[in-house]
Amino acid sequence: MGAERGSAFLLKVGSGGASPTYATVAGLKTTQLSVNGDAVAITNKDSGGWRELLTGAGVRSVSVAASGIFTGSAAEAQLRALALSGSIERFELSFESGERMRGQFLVTRLEYAGDFNGERNYTLALESSGEVISL
Repeated sequence: MGAERGSAFLLKVGSGGASPTYATVAGLKTTQLSVNGDAVAITNKDSGGWRELLTGAGVRSVSVAASGIFTGSAAEAQLRALALSGSIERFELSFESGERMRGQFLVTRLEYAGDFNGERNYTLALESSGEVISL
């Protein structure tokens, strides 16, 4: 697999409803994805001194962090509304290879900052709620 451009790593927010359409969150300069899993140890005295883990057990989650320049897009307004309401919405992450990941996420952090003579920027964090699938 060849190298992929970071600019092709896109965060998209769903429009709601049973069959949502996805709008790219504009102005993002950095996007980060973390897949997390908690292990369940089943180590016992027959393990020979080595840790053993139970396959398929534990809690899996996906975290997304992003930052960018505020552009006033409709998707950014939707993110702000989701953060203020504490609502869960469908999101999609897409990559240059065409691979996509979809799931429901909660906006757990949305921060705005700006300098006197510069642009307004923002950072956000999303945490998955339920299964995240790879398409």
